[in-house]
Amino acid sequence: MKTYSAKPSDLDKRWTLIDADGLVLGRLASIIANHLRGKHKPTYTPHMDCGDHVVVINAEKVHLTGKKRTDDIFYWHTGYPGGIKGRSKGQILDGNHPERVIEKAVERMVPRGPLGRQIMSNLRVYAGPAHPHEAQQPVLLDVAAMNPKNKRAL
Repeated sequence: MKTYSAKPSDLDKRWTLIDADGLVLGRLASIIANHLRGKHKPTYTPHMDCGDHVVVINAEKVHLTGKKRTDDIFYWHTGYPGGIKGRSKGQILDGNHPERVIEKAVERMVPRGPLGRQIMSNLRVYAGPAHPHEAQQPVLLDVAAMNPKNKRAL
């Protein structure tokens, strides 16, 4: 028995649409990362970008459990002495670019390096319900129906 390794001609990249309204952030990010990576397919190959294109809508309505909205902070450094800055997930969700919370959560679940950057280019996140990818006919993935814990009421 030989190990199967997909070739670029064997890849079948599809488009998936996910509505993030009321979904728990970490569980949603884990499912998105698996679909981007292609781990849900029997033809998964670790060194290839064999995952799907994922479109996420309603990113501003994602739900955070516990006190993560106020206590979980994204830090960065400006490069100057004393230049550490931080912003909580709640501030980012209430700000101009709430989709960055989902992008950052998924980015930390895919491998680092050239493959991870290529995989992240297949993710499109939109704050509202509208998206410009109707021509690709994305298939709706109902994440809330997969597990009752995936959806929380506010």
